[in-house]
Amino acid sequence: MKSIIISSNCSGGGKTTFTLGLMKALKNRNLDVQGYKVGPDYIDPAFHKEVTKKASRSLDTFLMGEEGVKKSYFKGNGEVGIIEGVMGLYDGIGASEKASTYDVSRLLGNMPIILVLSPKGQSASLCAEINGFKNYRNANVVGVVLNSISEKYYNLLRYAIEENCDTKVFGYIPKEEQISLSSRHLGLVQSMEILNLEEKLDICGKLIEEYVDLDRIINEMQEFQMNSETGLSSEINLRGEINLSSEYQIKDSKTNLENEKNKLKSEKNKFENKDLRIGIALDKAFSFYYKDNIELLEQLGEIIYFSPINDEVLPDNLDFLYIGGGYPEVFKVELENNYSMRNSIKEALNNGLRCYAECGGLMYLTTSIDGAEMVDFFHGESIMTNKLQRFGYCKVKINKKCFEFEIDQEFEISAHEFHKSQVNLNEKNVYEVEKTQYNGEIIKWQCGYFKKNTLAGYAHINFLGNMELLEALIDLK
Repeated sequence: MKSIIISSNCSGGGKTTFTLGLMKALKNRNLDVQGYKVGPDYIDPAFHKEVTKKASRSLDTFLMGEEGVKKSYFKGNGEVGIIEGVMGLYDGIGASEKASTYDVSRLLGNMPIILVLSPKGQSASLCAEINGFKNYRNANVVGVVLNSISEKYYNLLRYAIEENCDTKVFGYIPKEEQISLSSRHLGLVQSMEILNLEEKLDICGKLIEEYVDLDRIINEMQEFQMNSETGLSSEINLRGEINLSSEYQIKDSKTNLENEKNKLKSEKNKFENKDLRIGIALDKAFSFYYKDNIELLEQLGEIIYFSPINDEVLPDNLDFLYIGGGYPEVFKVELENNYSMRNSIKEALNNGLRCYAECGGLMYLTTSIDGAEMVDFFHGESIMTNKLQRFGYCKVKINKKCFEFEIDQEFEISAHEFHKSQVNLNEKNVYEVEKTQYNGEIIKWQCGYFKKNTLAGYAHINFLGNMELLEALIDLK
């Protein structure tokens, strides 16, 4: 599968709009498109799925590790892969490039990058910016697309870029209010909440087809070349042909390549099917789940999705419950009104049902959210504030004795926090959380709650990079 990365100089630079339009235009050409998202985002992948009709996959070197990123990439299926970046091209942890879009490009064989830029009041200065992005760490920037500008301004900028930069200009996206996407305190409004989303996507696709050179972009796409460990240098084009170094026999090299891909696709410590019935909360209040997490749980048994807003009670005979993040604060009235579901969950957890809840899931299990009654399993309130309480990558430590291990050791978990709420609970904390600042300063705080067989906290976790925790959760007594 040939792929390309869509990046920008900052958040809000037009990455998502262009990514969705590009995906739609490729789908309109009957190409099978696989979406990917760099970083810990949940909302953009949901938009990808609306276009591609398949789950988008996360690529996060901090949460998943380098091996996990490669696994997730190769588990994608399609003729072309479109990888949407995070923030600006080099923006990673603190002031470094670690876990940035550039970092993922480097890891995936120097995957080609398109810069989507939204210029304003610039001409030659934009050229300096583009050259700076290319030269700062020698990123494989193959071209630019200019966003939300007029045709006259585009012609000026294209001339300037072609004169001053060794960079292709693939086209532009004209100003179009109909394709704007509304935002909320944690990012964009969820795809499932936008009533005219299909119409917006159609317009996006048509704009890309008309104003962007789609053929040239397809031509720049590249297969991930695996040569660091196997000594194999190869490239596969859209027709499935392989070009190989002459020192290898074609048959042996193709076999080695496929073996390496299969190795990366297969799960480390692959779970056996335990015939578990696993309930996952999924509706407009709870929708923040990594595809890798769902796939790992699918190995363990049957997934049963349910809605805390619309369903009356939990599915029958569950062995494990997973309540992810989302926007329970936005839909608190609907959640409060569903007393039977709240009572069903509380009773099940008090009876020892194994459960893992993240961020919004934690809030839902408290007594209330801004006065609206919730499950009341964890005693205390959740309240919304007007600023981010915690933001960024962090390390979480939790003692194994929480899970009835006899040894006094800790899990160290790679995690991410991003929330404007806070909880005030009459419960004991079990998470020791650390965040390393850009200057090496370490900030510490406590979070996480363990009660009966339920673990809940603000930290978002990708199980692919934290397999030991998932094993402990499943084997709770």
